[in-house]
Amino acid sequence: MSTTMTAGAGESTGRGAGATPPGRRGGRTTGAGGPAGRGTRSAVIDGVAMPGPFERTVKGIVLTIACALVILPFVGIISTSLATPEQVTEAGGFVLLPTGIDLSAYQMIFAGGVVTQALWISILVTAIGTTLSLALTTTLGWALSRKGAFGVRAMLLVVLISLLFNPGIIPSYLVVQRLGLLDTLWALIIPTSVSAFNVVVVRAFFVQLPNEVIDAARIDGATEWQLFWRIGLPLSKPVLAVVGLFYGVGYWNAFFNALLYLSDASKWPLQLVLRTYVVDGAQLGSQDLGIDAASLPPQTSLQMAILVVSIVPVLLVYPFLQRHFAKGMLTGAVKG
Repeated sequence: MSTTMTAGAGESTGRGAGATPPGRRGGRTTGAGGPAGRGTRSAVIDGVAMPGPFERTVKGIVLTIACALVILPFVGIISTSLATPEQVTEAGGFVLLPTGIDLSAYQMIFAGGVVTQALWISILVTAIGTTLSLALTTTLGWALSRKGAFGVRAMLLVVLISLLFNPGIIPSYLVVQRLGLLDTLWALIIPTSVSAFNVVVVRAFFVQLPNEVIDAARIDGATEWQLFWRIGLPLSKPVLAVVGLFYGVGYWNAFFNALLYLSDASKWPLQLVLRTYVVDGAQLGSQDLGIDAASLPPQTSLQMAILVVSIVPVLLVYPFLQRHFAKGMLTGAVKG
C-alpha cells in the first residue's frame, strides 16, 4: 500500500511540475484562460500586455495626427518662402503646396543687408561661445570630479547653489555694465558661458571613468593636465557632443541678452532680427535689405525665409550628434 501511495504521489508531483497552466504556451499568455479567450483580451508576453488591433489602430491615428500637426507648419513655412508672389497674395499669406518655386525672397535677405549681417554675427557668437563654454565646462567638471582635491566640496556646493537661485535681470545688467561689456558681442557670450547643469553632467561623466586607467597613467608619470587632455577628453566624446549641442542651440536661439545689452542695431544677432521683423511685424524695406529694388517680394515670404534660415543650421547639426545624444545624457546624468 505504501508503494502504491508513493507511486501516486510521484505521478502527481511529476504532473504538477511538468504541467503547463491553461492558456500559457511558451512564455505567451492568452487572455481569458486559453484559446476560448482569444480575441477578447490582449496577449501577455513576458509579463507585458500587448495592445490589440483596436488599440494599435487608435495609437496609429493619434500619432499620425500629432506628426501632421508638427510637420505641416514647417512645410508651410518652407513653401511660403519658396512660393511666387502671386500665389502668396492669392493664398492670403500662407501657402502649403506651391505651384512654382521663386527664390527672390532668399536673394533679397542674402543681398548684404541687416539679415545677412545678423546671420554672420549669430554664427560668430555661436562658434566662439560654444568653444569657450565647452572649455570652461570640461575643465571645471574635471576639477570637481577629482576626489580629495583642495576646495572641491566648496566649489561643488557653489555650483549646486547656482542651480537653485537666479541672480535676476537687474544684478546681471549691473555686472555686465561694470565689466564694460555693454553694446559688445562679449555681452552675448560671457554671461551665459557656463551652465551649472552642464557642469554637473560633465562631472558625473568624469567620475565614472575607470580609476585603473587614471592610476596607470599616474604611475607612468602623467600630470593632471595630461590626464585631462589624453584620457578625460577622448573618453568623453558622447557627453561633449550633448553639452556642445546644448550650448550651441542656446547661443543660436538667444535673443533676450541682445535685447537687453545691445543698443546698436548693427550688432543684433539673427534671432533678434527675427523677433523684430517676424514677431513684432516690422516691415522689411529695401534699405534694410541693402538693395535698390522697385518691388520686393511679399513681406510674408521674406519673414518665412528668415525663419527657414534660422532653423536650418540646427537641423543640419543635430543628425551628426544624435548617436551621442542618448548615451551622453544617460551616462552623465543618471549616475554620479
